[in-house]
Amino acid sequence: MEEKNIIAIEIGSSKIKGALGSFSPSGVLTVKAVEEEPLLDWVRYGAVSNVEETSRLVSGIIRKIENRVAPSKVSKVYVGLGGRSCCSMRRDVETQFNDDREITDDILRKLRDEVAECALPDRDLYAVVPRQYTVDKRVVARPKGTVGRNVRFSANLITCRVASKRNIDLLFNDKLNLTIGGYEVRQLALGDLVLTSDEKHLGCMLVDFGAETTTVSIYKAGHLQYMTTLPMGSRNITRDITTLNYLEDKAEELKRKVADASGKTSIDNGTAIDYSKLNEMVSYRAGEIIANIRKQIELAGYRPADLSAGIIIVGRAALLSGFNDRLKQSTQMKLRVGSITTPEIRIANSGISAADDADVLSVLYEAAVHGAQECLETNTVELLPGDEDLPDTELLPEEPVIDPMPEPEPQKKKKKGLFDKWSKIRTGLGKFLDEPEEDEDDAELSDDPD
Repeated sequence: MEEKNIIAIEIGSSKIKGALGSFSPSGVLTVKAVEEEPLLDWVRYGAVSNVEETSRLVSGIIRKIENRVAPSKVSKVYVGLGGRSCCSMRRDVETQFNDDREITDDILRKLRDEVAECALPDRDLYAVVPRQYTVDKRVVARPKGTVGRNVRFSANLITCRVASKRNIDLLFNDKLNLTIGGYEVRQLALGDLVLTSDEKHLGCMLVDFGAETTTVSIYKAGHLQYMTTLPMGSRNITRDITTLNYLEDKAEELKRKVADASGKTSIDNGTAIDYSKLNEMVSYRAGEIIANIRKQIELAGYRPADLSAGIIIVGRAALLSGFNDRLKQSTQMKLRVGSITTPEIRIANSGISAADDADVLSVLYEAAVHGAQECLETNTVELLPGDEDLPDTELLPEEPVIDPMPEPEPQKKKKKGLFDKWSKIRTGLGKFLDEPEEDEDDAELSDDPD
């Protein structure tokens, strides 16, 4: 086996991220780059609403990655799935035998296929996640190899609206001409990387607090028991602040730097900002989000005491001052901030944050361990149609090249100087002096008119 280059794209509510990593035969993922582009209104609640504008942003990320790996080009990507329409649905099936029988992989596979065949109107199935196995009314963690007459399989079906997947296919296949190697459910990927095995067995709640959505997953007895996505996030707080006559950029800055979800009033430092009104508004909205998170424990059929490993929270929205302490106090559960710490992931670039980029890194690693294929190809020059059928041209021997004789340059006339003029005068004077003198009488006779 050779090292493979893998690319993952994660479309969130506030930004799109792309990650490039190399996966070695020994199972180590080396993350080389994470690129991102901010979103405006092209994605709502984690679902693509404007394919044209979103493709422009993804194209920018792909171009940045290709600049790092030139002359290779990106041909395939693995896409993270999430958002409002992504949720779990519980399904139970069972099989009965006439006598005691050893439970084999074939029996378990048939139960899994039967669960997957359940009718899902207007929804696509992405994963079948075991909740619980029961053999002769006894809950077993590892059903394979046990002996019994009745086997019951309880599972969570992870589904998403058909329209959400259709828009993603249109985005990558038609607009960007890229192959989608596979889909990875972001929340499942996060659970596999930021949760420990003990936390899953003891019981815990994983909260992914994002910009427009908050996804809650509950684990117990080593398996996912419940998952849902709430259509609310930290952007609800930002929009509330805009009612105080702030633009959204300024409201976002106030939320990150001075707002407090606990409702405490900041000390007035002489600015025009009404901190009391600001924190009152932030506190109210944060309380609404926390109440909905706490309600999911009840809807999953548990009490806070049943989840003794507490709350693990991820997402940049969890950086909101006072939010985590208030969530911890409201649920009476311990809480920690989740981060990727597995030794199988190595970050080669100091600019990459394991905590802030946990979403796209978890998708990248999940794709790798699930058998992702090479995502880069050599950028070669394509032949025009018919060029490949042309016969090779026979080379003729080269004829010797004879350089032409250079033409003689015309001689330039020398300019006559003062010395040349004097020589000419002297020559003429010499000729005059050398001539014989005429007889004066002859001269006079010649003058006579007779």
